[in-house]
Amino acid sequence: MAESAQITFEDFLAVDIRVGRIVEAREFPEARRPAYKLRVDFGDLGERRSSAQLVANYQPHDLVGRLVLAVVNFPPRQIGPFRSEVLVLGVPDDAGNVVLLAPEREVALGGRVY
Repeated sequence: MAESAQITFEDFLAVDIRVGRIVEAREFPEARRPAYKLRVDFGDLGERRSSAQLVANYQPHDLVGRLVLAVVNFPPRQIGPFRSEVLVLGVPDDAGNVVLLAPEREVALGGRVY
């Protein structure tokens, strides 16, 4: 993998990554690639919706209640009939399927990553 370009600390701070809890996960059959519709609670920031390609590693009932990390300051994206408001973060496993990133223990919803 090629090395990434360096950024400043101010560049990093421009990306607003927060802790949320998945409160709803539903099938998204209209998506071009298999995905779920998520509703994520960010505490004082409120609930936001996200489309996430997690179907290879997770079932909807396994996602509800999980803490996740998400970028909350991207502009919303229209994905078919669904408006995705945040980007839930993950990394690919050996098969290229998304594995969610999450805090190692309970923390306040809406907490910012620094």
